[in-house]
Amino acid sequence: MTILLHTYTHEAVFSLHGVIDVLLCSLTDTLKMLPFLFLAFLMIEYLEHKAQEKIKHIFKSAGITGPLIGTVLGCIPQCGFSVMSANLYSSGIIALGTLIAVFLATSDEAIILLAAAPNGAFEVLRLLIAKIVIALVFGYIIYAVEKKCSHKHEHHHHSHDLCEHDRCGCEESGSVLKPALIHTVKVFFFLFLFTFIIDFSSSLLGMDKISSVLLSNSAFQPLLSALIGFIPNCASSVLLTQLYISGTLSFGSLIAGLCTNAGAGMLILFRNKKKIKDNIKILGILYICSVIPGIILHTIL
Repeated sequence: MTILLHTYTHEAVFSLHGVIDVLLCSLTDTLKMLPFLFLAFLMIEYLEHKAQEKIKHIFKSAGITGPLIGTVLGCIPQCGFSVMSANLYSSGIIALGTLIAVFLATSDEAIILLAAAPNGAFEVLRLLIAKIVIALVFGYIIYAVEKKCSHKHEHHHHSHDLCEHDRCGCEESGSVLKPALIHTVKVFFFLFLFTFIIDFSSSLLGMDKISSVLLSNSAFQPLLSALIGFIPNCASSVLLTQLYISGTLSFGSLIAGLCTNAGAGMLILFRNKKKIKDNIKILGILYICSVIPGIILHTIL
């Protein structure tokens, strides 16, 4: 009995030491990215505060160039444009093709995290190229179909429907420092959490087990990633990017997940309870437009 108790205690202490080692390792890896995250978010917030009204005007007067403008602006790594485009679409100011282009092009924190990873420049470049092509192709397909459809979206300007503070509430201060700090802390928390989970799981279960759970080497992985991307929070983009960096997720699956990851933009659409059916349709369109290229890239790369 004494021997069994001693063995059990020793195993428990060893397990605790193992958890602490993984915890410290994950924390160290995440802390290395903290200055980079803050500087990146500070620059993004500064540019956004300076150009917000100009960008809104560009969106409103886009016309046929809407999907192109939406694609370019969506590539900028911050959540404001998906929310702004959702507000403008709900108010009848921009077309569905433009909205989908913005959603598909949006990558938010993924670009920042990939830029800080090994071989970051190459990873960011091919992510942006893939997202730009996908957003332009599907954005203009939907724009063309919308134009021909007898029940096309009518443009009624209701500027009072637009909300200036739907993103995170932090921009009310008028300062770029506070929102930059808030975004940095949020992303740092999720980055540390998911890094620890991935590191701990790989040491406990092994990468083979984790890969099988996440359907690695299966054509169904992009379908699963695209569902994860629908989580309306930076947590999903951080999780998907970390899984890709760790080698658990394929590039095609990362693309599928990040294409559905429109941040809080989708929440803004569902705020209007009178258009639930239309919003579900948009959800379905976004999923299909994300999964198709995701499966193609997953298969050929």
